[in-house]
This record gives sequence, structure tokens and C-alpha cells, in this order.
Amino acid sequence: MIPSRRSFLKNSAVALSASTIIPSKVWSSNPAPSDKVNVALIGCRNMGFGILKHHLDTGIVNCVALCDVDQNVSKEKQDIVKKDYKQNPEIIGDYRKVLERKDIDAVIIGTPDHWHCLQMVEACSAGKDVYVEKPMANTIGECNIMVKAANRYNSVVQVGQQQRDSKVFNDCMNLIKGGEIGTLRKVKIWATFNYGLGASPKEDGPVPAGVDYDFWLGPAPERPFNPNRFHGSWRHFWDYGGGLMSDWGVHLIDMGLWATNLVEAPEKVITYASNLSKRKMDRETFDTMNVIYPKKDYVINYDLTAGIQQGPYDSAYGVQFIGENATLVADRHKYHLSPEWDGKKQAPKVEEITFDDGHESHREHVDNFLECIKTREKTTCPPEVGRAAAVHVHIANISARIGETVLEWDDAKNKFTNNKEANEYITPVYRSPWKLPKV
Repeated sequence: MIPSRRSFLKNSAVALSASTIIPSKVWSSNPAPSDKVNVALIGCRNMGFGILKHHLDTGIVNCVALCDVDQNVSKEKQDIVKKDYKQNPEIIGDYRKVLERKDIDAVIIGTPDHWHCLQMVEACSAGKDVYVEKPMANTIGECNIMVKAANRYNSVVQVGQQQRDSKVFNDCMNLIKGGEIGTLRKVKIWATFNYGLGASPKEDGPVPAGVDYDFWLGPAPERPFNPNRFHGSWRHFWDYGGGLMSDWGVHLIDMGLWATNLVEAPEKVITYASNLSKRKMDRETFDTMNVIYPKKDYVINYDLTAGIQQGPYDSAYGVQFIGENATLVADRHKYHLSPEWDGKKQAPKVEEITFDDGHESHREHVDNFLECIKTREKTTCPPEVGRAAAVHVHIANISARIGETVLEWDDAKNKFTNNKEANEYITPVYRSPWKLPKV
């Protein structure tokens, strides 16, 4: 029986309250220091530190170490942790020394994408649980290795696709899977953000004081220091990231996959990509992309436009689930279900539903990770889920880079079947002395 609008919203509000206010049953409300989770942060700027703060806000976490190649960043964050949380984490420059510590239970990996695989695999092999930022890795091959590592070492791993723990998108999935919109035919996704254009061009220059730039590059190719390849804008260069396509693509495409519980890689990807903005910006990634993912029973369309902020439905980004009975449109803060009209009955096919009181769900995602550390259950976004979203965006980016409109992928054989050049982008070659992990 399909719930009424009133009962659905009431029940979902109760569920939200229970998940965000009532302490988890597996943790004491006042845990002893010895019962707390000892956490280290690797990559302390921006998102990594934000995720650490959500951990500390739970009251069940000790931050014992901060690791960053930029001493200025690690010192700044250490001061904040001391002031706001009355904890005194040690500053460590080399993540490998963090992993050697026996008193660390879990690590948060907030480094650029090209570091995720190496650090996560080594953390798992060292017996740590891992919260790793999205996209899970910078290449398909690295994603495959990370899935194997989590399974081999029985590590609890949470990939930072936090929408899996949001009220808005959980409500949406319940509506879709409960039959409210009828047969799902199409998922339309859009992302329009100014920052996707990259940064204004800058000259190469000296490495800032306090920065170990060679360590920052790590397994990536050696290049002269340029501010645009460093803090904040590194994701616009293929060595380290995948631009707006991978930064927002994994979040939004993940919702299109979740709608039918897909964790498989796409068999075919159709891509148009170009740099159509006339503004001269420093980037290698694309500012304009349209990608089609044909599925067995529906299709996912992804529309990316960097350099603007105006998108459909007055939202810079969003997901539209189109069914036979209704269309459901959502972003992280709201959703609206618009019914189709039944001509025979002269009435809407289903009830209209509106919700506009959501929020970013980083904290809920952290709560789930910490609970799974205790229970040893799967997280809401385990590596298999993180891989699925990442592979979808990486194939589109590979297609764009080699100028092949259609790529066909054989997941069992881990290769493209219609383009040999594309296969060269599956797995990276690490710069010596770094080595691609083997599991």
C-alpha cells in the first residue's frame, strides 16, 4: 500500500530524528577514554578537516595525529583541535609513520585523489579502518585494488559519498522503490558550478615554505610547482583528479545507481565533452559534458556545465527521477514529487509530495562509519558502491580525453572492448620510488 503524503512525511521525520539525535546503541553515552575511537587525519585541509570535526563532534573520538605535507596547514588545524576540542594531536609529516602507530584505530583520508589508493590499502593492511574521501580513487585500476584490500583485510571502509545517509535521498529511494513514481524510465542529472572552470593562469614558482612538494606529488609525475596544481585547484589536472565530472559526478550518479541498487560498472558510455567557455583558465579537464549511461531498464543522463551557477529547478545541481506515474526532483536540501495526470480518472496518478528541510549529511555518514567500526557491519557506502560511482565517471573522462564518443566496457575482463587506447588509462604508472599496491 502506498503511503499518503502526510503519513510518509511524518514517518520519515521520525526516522530522521532517531538517526540524528538518539545515540547509537553500540556506544555508551559517556564512553570512557579507553572506549573511544582513536583517529588520525591524513590530508588536513578543507574536506578532510571538516570530516574530522564531525568525528570529534560525536564525543566518542580522540584525534591522536594530524598528517599533512604542508606544515602550515597541520599546525593551523592542530591549534583548532586544541582550542575547540581540548585534544592535542601529534603532527606527523609522513603518513606511513601514522600507520605504524598501534594506538590508532581508524584513519580519515582527505588527500587529493591520486593518493587515495596507496594510503587506503596500506591503512587496511596495517589493521586500520578507513574513511576515504570521494571519488574513491583517480583511476579504475586503483578502485579495483581498494575493493580487494578492504575485503582481504576485513577493514571497515566508508567512502565519502555522504548522500547515502541523507534524509532527502533516503526518502527519494523509498518513494522510488516503493512504487510511488511508477516504472523508472530515466534519471536526469545536472551540475553547474563556477569553480569547474579551474583557476586563473599562474606562472610556475618556488615551493612555499613548510611544504614537502615532492611528497605531495607522491606517485604522480614530477612537475614544477604551480599554485594551480596545489591547494584547492589540483582536481582540474588529470594527474590528481577528474575535474567537475569526478568531483560532483560520483555524488549525483551514485543516486541514479542507488535507485535500482546497481553496483556494476556500465557496459556502455556515450560522451560528448569540450571546453566551450571563452574564459582563459588553467585546467586540463572539461567545462562542458553530456554523458549517457544506458541501463537494462532505464537510462541515466548527466549534464555538466562549469562556469555557471544556474541550473534547472533553481538549483545548481540536482537529480530528476522520471517515472510513469510521477517525476521526483531532488538536491541535498529538498525534493518534490510531481504526479502525472490520469486522463480517465481526471485526477493525479499519485499524491504530490514536497519536502524542503534537508541538510548536508556528512555527520550522519560519520555516525554510520563509527557505528560500523563497533559492529563490524558494512557501511552505507562500502568500497563496492564507491567503485561503481567512480568507474562511471572515469569511463566518461577517458572517453573525453581520447575523443571516443562511445566506449564499451567488459567489467569481468577489466578492459574496453572497442578502443585499445582507452585501456592505457585504466591503471596508472606510479612515479618511482612509489609502487602501485598489490593485494
